[in-house]
Amino acid sequence: MNKNNAVSRLFLYLFSGIFGVSLFLAARGTAIAQNSEADSDTTDHVVRVIRFVGNDNVNDNTLEALIRTQTNREFLGIPRFTPWYFIWQLTNKFGEPPTFLNRETVANDIERIQRYYQTIGFLEARVDTNIVEFKDNRVEVSFLIDEGAPSTINTVSYTGMPAFGDTTRVPEFYEDSPLTRERINDTTYAHHRRYSENALTEERSRLITFLKNNGYAAVQNDSISVLMKRDPENRHQMDALFTINPGHKYTFGDLSISLAGPGGSEGYTEQDTVQRPGLTSGDKRMYLRKDPSAQTKFSLLTDQVLFKPGEAFDQSLYIRTVNEFQNLGMLTIQQFGLSEDGSLPDYSDEELPVMFSLRSLPKHSVNVNVFGMRRYGYGSGAGLTYTNNNLFGRAENLQLSLNGSFEYVNSETIRDISPDSSSQSVDGGFFQNFDARIEYTLPRLNFPFAFLDDRVSFSNARTRYGLSFTQSDQLLFDINSDIRFNLRYEVEHSNRFSSYLDLIELDLLDTTPSSQFRQSLQEEFGEDSFEYQRILEDFRPQVSSILRYTFQSKRTDLIKRNYGYFSEYSAAIGGNIPYLADRFFVTPDTLEGNLPPIIPSSRNSLAYSRFLKGTVDYRRYIPISNNGVFSYRGFLGLATPYGQSSSLPLNQRFYAGGTNDIRGWNIYSLGPGSIPLDEVTISGGEIKLLAQTEVRQRFISNFLSSNWIAAWFADAGNIWYGPRTTFPSSSESSQQTIENQQRLLDQGKFKYDQFYKQIAVGSGAGFRIDWEYIIVRFDFAFRVHDLQEGWFNNKKLYFSFGIGHSF
Repeated sequence: MNKNNAVSRLFLYLFSGIFGVSLFLAARGTAIAQNSEADSDTTDHVVRVIRFVGNDNVNDNTLEALIRTQTNREFLGIPRFTPWYFIWQLTNKFGEPPTFLNRETVANDIERIQRYYQTIGFLEARVDTNIVEFKDNRVEVSFLIDEGAPSTINTVSYTGMPAFGDTTRVPEFYEDSPLTRERINDTTYAHHRRYSENALTEERSRLITFLKNNGYAAVQNDSISVLMKRDPENRHQMDALFTINPGHKYTFGDLSISLAGPGGSEGYTEQDTVQRPGLTSGDKRMYLRKDPSAQTKFSLLTDQVLFKPGEAFDQSLYIRTVNEFQNLGMLTIQQFGLSEDGSLPDYSDEELPVMFSLRSLPKHSVNVNVFGMRRYGYGSGAGLTYTNNNLFGRAENLQLSLNGSFEYVNSETIRDISPDSSSQSVDGGFFQNFDARIEYTLPRLNFPFAFLDDRVSFSNARTRYGLSFTQSDQLLFDINSDIRFNLRYEVEHSNRFSSYLDLIELDLLDTTPSSQFRQSLQEEFGEDSFEYQRILEDFRPQVSSILRYTFQSKRTDLIKRNYGYFSEYSAAIGGNIPYLADRFFVTPDTLEGNLPPIIPSSRNSLAYSRFLKGTVDYRRYIPISNNGVFSYRGFLGLATPYGQSSSLPLNQRFYAGGTNDIRGWNIYSLGPGSIPLDEVTISGGEIKLLAQTEVRQRFISNFLSSNWIAAWFADAGNIWYGPRTTFPSSSESSQQTIENQQRLLDQGKFKYDQFYKQIAVGSGAGFRIDWEYIIVRFDFAFRVHDLQEGWFNNKKLYFSFGIGHSF
């Protein structure tokens, strides 16, 4: 039997067994958890079918989510296919007991449906029900809906809005409303849209926020009412009037900030009172006190305050100040409020004092870890991490890490990896690795972007400096030194938008290939072959630098990924720092394309590449039922060397295949183009296209504290060489070698009239086990379009395992 077929059958048997056991145990668990309580309105009729009739403007899924009358759980959403209920019928012990008809629940469902229709503008909607017994003790419940005509709001008006010194503030606020369209007069605007209770509620919240941000701190929901007036000639036409009662205008009173030490130490022996322009207004003060063990400067606390005591109350500045303290990362907020002791505000006084009670986190922490590993042989290692929280008293974070490991590889393993050494005695030995890292983080933007800190969309920001050094004895090549420096700015503009700027990312890599590595390449390809030269070029000592900007937009749960979207866009330019050093400092009169060794003991010069790179990644998650999601993803990646460079660094290329990419192919095993895996000697590509779709449906709930999800997926894509890709050759290269180079280039380069024929397609099914904070994924894929075997010719089943959803 073919080995791959045997493995495939083994996974099929494993999946079938797990699936069968899960059905049995989930059904049994449901029976145990079933609520045995019943009331007098519960009948002995089992609800088998639920229908909705007349709902032309609302889909069934929406109405199903509203009602409490339910059938037994349907497997994969298949109508009437309720295996847990059937198991209960057979055993009368295990499975899911029948869901009986409860007439009171049906009556409540009628009210819910009718109320929902009213909120979306069908104010005259009527709902009735029809219960039919189509079989002994089996009923069909139909909800009969008469939607009626929708009501429309013609105009939106406002009255009672207070006046402001800036006469343009209120008109601009009205015009920014999603309810207002053409202006009729100073306080009335055309609307001409369907009545929506949610839209009116959101507008009331917008009015409350506007007033709170302009001094009216006591305004509440009942301060704003909405009056609806019907058109006497057309009862479905209405006008909306927002009546505003803002109350008194307030100012910030004195501000008190107390900072306790780690562990709650509250010996507030260090105190200060601040009253100066820029921080306070009029006769108002800031009262500061802290425990000495907090080791924090008072200026850090005052810098986070975005409002001035004595000025008009502004809810947005008050809340942003709370967020500023939270974002420091070196303290926790114990209590805050608009009163001296943190209790409810006293609105009888037009001055509102503000109080923050804070507690600092421990300053020093040490983490030690010991681990085992296996790569070519067996090894072990240990790591030590020291963290200093609030290093200089302004919320700086310093982290130092030291890690070391060793691995023993015997001579037999070395001979297996390097066949050229099989005829000679090669001793095994220990291979060692050491790395040291230091990271320094500031909870704010540093030079040259510090001026952005006071802007709302840049208030939650961090500056990270990172420096690492690695030295490693490898089996095939040694890393004499790998020095990396990174300067990164991270900004969460909002819950939805984030930016990441890697201003400097510099990597100095000094490697020495082993004699066995060189010898095996020479024996496989020949010393004068372009494969030999290009592989050594990929692993040559090199220096790289990147300037990269990444923007993320998201509105989804990043673990569940069951609604909304996620998108990421990045642009990068690489190689400019070593180029400038080569052009103006090392050899000002000559552009050599490499730099001298950084480590004095090394003889290796450092090559570099200049390149441009951009990516677009968009993912969408669409609920298709109460427990189902349809998701899709599109990815485009483009990169190209420029100047005198003809290739990209190995770690900047695109790759295809893997459990989070095109399933059915192992990681990095697909492409470029239609080049077979055993002929790929230049890994990765400069162009990547990827499309993925997946349908997920929950079929077991709350079994082993998790939900079980079935999935069907399809993935398509590939990578290609870019237009500047060339293979190195020498004057001694044979005609056959040159022809082989051209053949591989033709197979691997992106061509508009050929690329669609080189799209690999994989499809299959799997299941996910969904706990609250982690998702375990099992996928079984077929190669629908194998680039070597064609469409539907590869019958092998490929298994992949992953943590989290694939996208």
